[in-house]
Amino acid sequence: MTDTIFVTGGTGHLGHNLLPLLAEAGFRLRVLTRHPADHPWLRQFANVEVIEGEVENLTCIEQAVQGCRYVVHGAGLFAFWGKPAAFERTNILGTENVLKASLGAGVEKIIHISTVVVIGNPPRGQTLDENTPPHPADPYQRSKLRGEQIARRYFEEQGLPVVILRPGAFYGPYSRYAFNRLFIEDPLKGLRLQVNGGRNVTFPVYVGDVARGIHLALERGQAGETYNLCGETLTHKEANRIISDEAGLSSLRINVPQWALVVLARAWTALSEITQVEPYYPINLRTYVFYDWRVSSEKARTALHFEPIPFREGVRHTLRWYQDIGLWKGKPGKGRL
Repeated sequence: MTDTIFVTGGTGHLGHNLLPLLAEAGFRLRVLTRHPADHPWLRQFANVEVIEGEVENLTCIEQAVQGCRYVVHGAGLFAFWGKPAAFERTNILGTENVLKASLGAGVEKIIHISTVVVIGNPPRGQTLDENTPPHPADPYQRSKLRGEQIARRYFEEQGLPVVILRPGAFYGPYSRYAFNRLFIEDPLKGLRLQVNGGRNVTFPVYVGDVARGIHLALERGQAGETYNLCGETLTHKEANRIISDEAGLSSLRINVPQWALVVLARAWTALSEITQVEPYYPINLRTYVFYDWRVSSEKARTALHFEPIPFREGVRHTLRWYQDIGLWKGKPGKGRL
């Protein structure tokens, strides 16, 4: 069996950062994507084979995983708004298909990408580690927890060597959604809002660090174990200050009380049931911005040698990407590490 890795989700935010790293490390890659023609950038890698398909198709996955030593299951539907059935189809059925096919193919190790947010609304004053009981609060979180549970069941009952990674809130090149949009792109566009005076704690992780964490988990991760991957613990105000400093923006933010944003989000979400267009501020966003996300990655630091880069450095990389795609004309790197 060759050192080939089957990667799902290889053309998403994480995949854009993961594939170059694994290719440079010498692995042969087999990458699943629904629309290969939409991703010509994959042709730059001589050791990447592109497979057209989707995780919901078990036959496709069974064929794609044959001959692979490892699997990185990064495919998942993530959104702050959407129908439960859509999340379940990708994050539950898709996960079970990948696990079932991996078991049948005798895969040596599978890295399952979950998320810290399976915890739901974080308990007040508590640092979240891998033993914190999960209580998911929205359809996305529930579907990801169910995917984790299926992965754990395959390990416990079938002996499938699964390692579960729970990253924090991705930021970095190749995405204009979630943390990137709320904390970086919106301020660049002049929309500089802050909730609750910026006192709440956020949980960013540079997407390149997650990619490195996957590589480390392939080398050192223990089957059956779960590892959090997160960066610095920062308040919203601290994150905003660093981003403003690096982007050359004013650090001033318009403070929005929590109740006002909840009213707006409820109304916008209700309207979206008619328009079927995701609201700019959906009500499910409240879990992510109104709570304190103090996440410990100590287990990953100790066992995997995971070392995230400073938030300021990650912001610089992200701003350079915004500059490359023409959405920002500033000069990143004005701050000091």
